[in-house]
Amino acid sequence: MRLRSITLAYCALSTLAVPALVGVSGMAMARTAGADKPVAAAKPEPDDMIVAVVNSIPLTKRDVDNRGKLFALSTGLPLSPDLMNRLRPQIIRQLIDERLRTQEILARHINIPPEQIAAAIGNIEHRNGMPEGALRAHLAKDGVSLTTLIDQLRVQIGWIQVLRQELGPRSRVSPADIAQRQAALRREEGRTEYEISEIFVKVDNPRQAQEELAFTQTIIDQLRKGAPFPIVAAQFSQSQTALDGGSMGWVQEDELDPSVVDIIRQMPAGVGAISNPIKVPGGFLIVTLNSKRIVGKEIGHMLSVRQIFLPFSTPLDPQHVTQQQQETLQKAMHLMQTAHNCTEMENLNKAEGEKRPSNPGDLPLERLNPQMQALLANLPEGQVSKPVVSRDGIDLLMVCSRQEKNFSNRSPSEIADQLMSERVEQAARQLDSDLHRRAMIDTRVKLKGV
Repeated sequence: MRLRSITLAYCALSTLAVPALVGVSGMAMARTAGADKPVAAAKPEPDDMIVAVVNSIPLTKRDVDNRGKLFALSTGLPLSPDLMNRLRPQIIRQLIDERLRTQEILARHINIPPEQIAAAIGNIEHRNGMPEGALRAHLAKDGVSLTTLIDQLRVQIGWIQVLRQELGPRSRVSPADIAQRQAALRREEGRTEYEISEIFVKVDNPRQAQEELAFTQTIIDQLRKGAPFPIVAAQFSQSQTALDGGSMGWVQEDELDPSVVDIIRQMPAGVGAISNPIKVPGGFLIVTLNSKRIVGKEIGHMLSVRQIFLPFSTPLDPQHVTQQQQETLQKAMHLMQTAHNCTEMENLNKAEGEKRPSNPGDLPLERLNPQMQALLANLPEGQVSKPVVSRDGIDLLMVCSRQEKNFSNRSPSEIADQLMSERVEQAARQLDSDLHRRAMIDTRVKLKGV
């Protein structure tokens, strides 16, 4: 598995402020039967109250609340007390799993260098247009400790190394493995395959699954209100695909549970539709259908593109445009007349400090968002696009070349990634099960709302 996927969960951190977690009011007045004296309502639980002990390591209410706040900050949705109460049971389960994984990482003497954590955080800042070091202040403003994010990153990075050890020789995909899968795909030509993302909610006791079902429905409600699927999957899905924002890649019907097949056959592709809870072995599944195609037939266009990015010194407020932002737009209009080929685009972007890469990589036109498709579809090669204004700056794009491509033909590296993901998922579920079986878990306190 590639470590690039580790930061996917956080690369779209919202910059919206969300309200702080609201506690129970201090003195609510009530009357008891036959008494006239006011009775004080129960006080809020203290932040350092121990919720559970996992192999002698405590889990506190503060840990649970901080993870809930991180979820709200990441998705840009407000965290109401009611929503927190509905999320809390699953957050506790997830943190228990992370405690077990952390203990396994330490037991295997796996060390996560601070530089690796810093690089992951730096990547988050870069993707969000934040200056270096700004993420700590951004989280603190919304009442979230940076440690909450660091702990989650550390577990994800370390757990990948644990699974590599667990797989041993199976952590390498051989040319024979790839050739076998390629032959199988050729036999499937003409069949439908689907690009799916998933969120898996584990159920420990199938006879008592009401709580997990209620949590699954809560997550679906938040997704339908606009919470980004990759962010939610990364924070709450208990499948290894969480590391890739829930992406399962391209799969065929015989690779899926029949109950999932029944749903995706009816779902529209690429419009963000969210399924109802799907009962599958081991838990509940939420899926969204990103795209579908016929095996062997998906003709599209691959674009080679260059860009110039002109950053704003402060985030854009359309109601209060600054002098620097006006000057940046004027510069963009001038550069539209200056660049005549992709080499000049690269040189001009470097002269502007190359805040974003001059070459963003080849782009599959039909898989871009509608706005980018409209911008690039008919843009003549060698001509600069109109300015693309965002909150952080202005982009200018140029198409260097177009190439027709059959996207249904998976490259050897894509096949290797899929085979490895299947092996890692199997190893992860087995090891998680073993860790729970051997663990001493004491759930000490039942929090309000749980």
